[in-house]
Amino acid sequence: MLSRLIVSAAAVTLISGVAFAQSSTVNGAAGGAVTGAIVGGPVGAAVGGVAGAVVGTAIDPPPQKVVTYVREARAPSARVVVKEKIVVGQPLPETVVVTPIPDDPTYAYAVVNDQRVIVEPSSRKVIQVIK
Repeated sequence: MLSRLIVSAAAVTLISGVAFAQSSTVNGAAGGAVTGAIVGGPVGAAVGGVAGAVVGTAIDPPPQKVVTYVREARAPSARVVVKEKIVVGQPLPETVVVTPIPDDPTYAYAVVNDQRVIVEPSSRKVIQVIK
Protein backbone atom coordinates (compact mmCIF):
# COMPACT_ATOMS: atom_id res chain seq x y z
CA MET A 1 0.00 0.00 0.00
CA LEU A 2 2.82 2.41 0.90
CA SER A 3 4.64 1.75 -2.37
CA ARG A 4 1.45 2.51 -4.33
CA LEU A 5 1.11 5.79 -2.46
CA ILE A 6 4.72 6.73 -3.22
CA VAL A 7 4.34 5.79 -6.89
CA SER A 8 1.10 7.82 -7.08
CA ALA A 9 2.73 10.82 -5.42
CA ALA A 10 5.73 10.57 -7.71
CA ALA A 11 3.47 10.30 -10.77
CA VAL A 12 1.56 13.42 -9.73
CA THR A 13 4.86 15.22 -9.20
CA LEU A 14 6.10 14.07 -12.59
CA ILE A 15 2.96 15.28 -14.33
CA SER A 16 3.16 18.70 -12.64
CA GLY A 17 6.89 18.79 -13.35
CA VAL A 18 6.29 18.19 -17.05
CA ALA A 19 3.80 21.04 -17.09
CA PHE A 20 6.55 23.27 -15.74
CA ALA A 21 9.32 21.83 -17.89
CA GLN A 22 11.60 24.76 -17.10
CA SER A 23 12.72 23.07 -13.91
CA SER A 24 15.11 20.26 -14.78
CA THR A 25 15.66 19.43 -11.12
CA VAL A 26 11.95 18.78 -10.52
CA ASN A 27 11.68 16.62 -13.63
CA GLY A 28 14.81 14.71 -12.74
CA ALA A 29 13.68 14.09 -9.17
CA ALA A 30 10.19 12.99 -10.18
CA GLY A 31 11.40 10.75 -12.98
CA GLY A 32 14.00 9.20 -10.71
CA ALA A 33 11.43 8.61 -7.98
CA VAL A 34 9.00 6.89 -10.35
CA THR A 35 11.71 4.70 -11.86
CA GLY A 36 13.13 3.91 -8.42
CA ALA A 37 9.69 2.99 -7.05
CA ILE A 38 9.02 0.64 -9.94
CA VAL A 39 12.39 -1.05 -9.62
CA GLY A 40 12.99 -0.96 -5.87
CA GLY A 41 9.78 -0.07 -4.06
CA PRO A 42 9.70 2.73 -1.44
CA VAL A 43 13.46 2.70 -0.84
CA GLY A 44 14.05 2.77 -4.59
CA ALA A 45 11.72 5.77 -4.88
CA ALA A 46 13.73 7.72 -2.32
CA VAL A 47 17.08 6.84 -3.88
CA GLY A 48 15.78 7.40 -7.41
CA GLY A 49 14.36 10.80 -6.47
CA VAL A 50 17.70 11.99 -5.10
CA ALA A 51 19.66 10.61 -8.06
CA GLY A 52 17.17 12.12 -10.51
CA ALA A 53 17.44 15.53 -8.84
CA VAL A 54 21.21 15.45 -9.19
CA VAL A 55 20.98 14.51 -12.87
CA GLY A 56 18.25 17.12 -13.37
CA THR A 57 20.57 19.90 -12.27
CA ALA A 58 22.73 19.30 -15.33
CA ILE A 59 23.23 22.47 -17.28
CA ASP A 60 20.77 23.05 -20.10
CA PRO A 61 22.40 24.14 -23.36
CA PRO A 62 21.92 27.77 -24.40
CA PRO A 63 19.61 28.64 -27.32
CA GLN A 64 21.10 28.38 -30.81
CA LYS A 65 20.90 32.17 -31.32
CA VAL A 66 23.22 32.63 -28.32
CA VAL A 67 25.68 30.04 -29.66
CA THR A 68 25.64 31.72 -33.08
CA TYR A 69 26.20 35.16 -31.53
CA VAL A 70 29.19 33.94 -29.52
CA ARG A 71 30.65 32.07 -32.49
CA GLU A 72 30.46 35.23 -34.69
CA ALA A 73 31.38 37.87 -32.08
CA ARG A 74 34.68 39.71 -32.45
CA ALA A 75 37.42 38.33 -30.27
CA PRO A 76 38.99 40.80 -27.85
CA SER A 77 42.16 42.47 -29.05
CA ALA A 78 44.12 41.24 -26.03
CA ARG A 79 44.54 37.47 -25.73
CA VAL A 80 43.30 36.05 -22.40
CA VAL A 81 45.18 33.04 -21.07
CA VAL A 82 44.60 31.27 -17.76
CA LYS A 83 46.38 28.27 -16.23
CA GLU A 84 43.15 26.60 -15.16
CA LYS A 85 41.44 24.24 -17.59
CA ILE A 86 38.10 25.59 -18.84
CA VAL A 87 35.47 23.09 -17.70
CA VAL A 88 31.70 23.11 -18.22
CA GLY A 89 30.01 23.57 -14.85
CA GLN A 90 32.99 25.34 -13.27
CA PRO A 91 33.27 29.12 -12.90
CA LEU A 92 35.74 31.17 -14.89
CA PRO A 93 38.51 32.81 -12.86
CA GLU A 94 37.65 36.31 -11.60
CA THR A 95 40.40 37.75 -13.79
CA VAL A 96 38.49 36.85 -16.97
CA VAL A 97 36.17 39.57 -18.26
CA VAL A 98 32.79 38.26 -19.41
CA THR A 99 30.65 40.13 -21.94
CA PRO A 100 26.83 39.97 -21.72
CA ILE A 101 24.87 38.75 -24.74
CA PRO A 102 22.90 41.85 -25.87
CA ASP A 103 19.66 40.06 -26.83
CA ASP A 104 19.75 37.56 -23.94
CA PRO A 105 21.25 38.90 -20.69
CA THR A 106 20.86 35.50 -19.02
CA TYR A 107 24.06 34.55 -20.87
CA ALA A 108 27.50 36.07 -21.28
CA TYR A 109 30.63 34.97 -23.08
CA ALA A 110 34.39 35.18 -22.98
CA VAL A 111 37.31 34.10 -25.13
CA VAL A 112 39.81 32.28 -22.93
CA ASN A 113 42.82 30.22 -24.04
CA ASP A 114 41.60 30.74 -27.62
CA GLN A 115 38.28 29.08 -26.71
CA ARG A 116 34.91 30.81 -26.87
CA VAL A 117 32.81 29.99 -23.82
CA ILE A 118 29.24 30.78 -22.85
CA VAL A 119 28.76 31.49 -19.16
CA GLU A 120 26.06 32.29 -16.64
CA PRO A 121 26.85 35.93 -15.73
CA SER A 122 25.91 35.79 -12.03
CA SER A 123 27.98 32.72 -11.14
CA ARG A 124 30.47 32.89 -14.04
CA LYS A 125 29.81 29.16 -14.47
CA VAL A 126 30.75 27.80 -17.90
CA ILE A 127 27.66 26.56 -19.72
CA GLN A 128 29.21 25.60 -23.05
CA VAL A 129 32.57 25.65 -24.79
CA ILE A 130 32.15 26.49 -28.48
CA LYS A 131 34.14 24.12 -30.69
